[in-house]
Amino acid sequence: MAELESQPLSDEERAELEELRAEKARREAQEEARREREELAALRAEREKAEEAAAKVASEPAPAPKPAAAKPAPTSPKPQPKRATHPKPAEPKPSRDEMTFAQRMVTSKEPTGENEIPGMAPAQKIIIVLALIAFVIFMGYTILTSMGLL
Repeated sequence: MAELESQPLSDEERAELEELRAEKARREAQEEARREREELAALRAEREKAEEAAAKVASEPAPAPKPAAAKPAPTSPKPQPKRATHPKPAEPKPSRDEMTFAQRMVTSKEPTGENEIPGMAPAQKIIIVLALIAFVIFMGYTILTSMGLL
């Protein structure tokens, strides 16, 4: 084994290594292009929704102006209509292996079946267990003190 590591690569091995590196770079470029296409599609869909909402607002008839003499001007300004907030495009979720410890603790596993209920996140399970333990200890303390044993 030590002999293989100390010897320089032969021309054939070097060519194979370069071929494998080129294949890896090609796969990474394809994956990057796929992610960019998905992001572009999401941004286009978001823009279409925004344009449809703007067209819908523009197509609604404007309220007719009221005569100024009929009513005195209000003292407080009218509240401005809320602007439509654009939802952020959904970022692809990282795999469980790529998540940090904190991310894994607060995210639940995705359901495998269509009608399956997603499981609870580990942090949620820990909180429930700690709350149950505290409840049992409190009830035990309450019962024992009411009996005069503590």
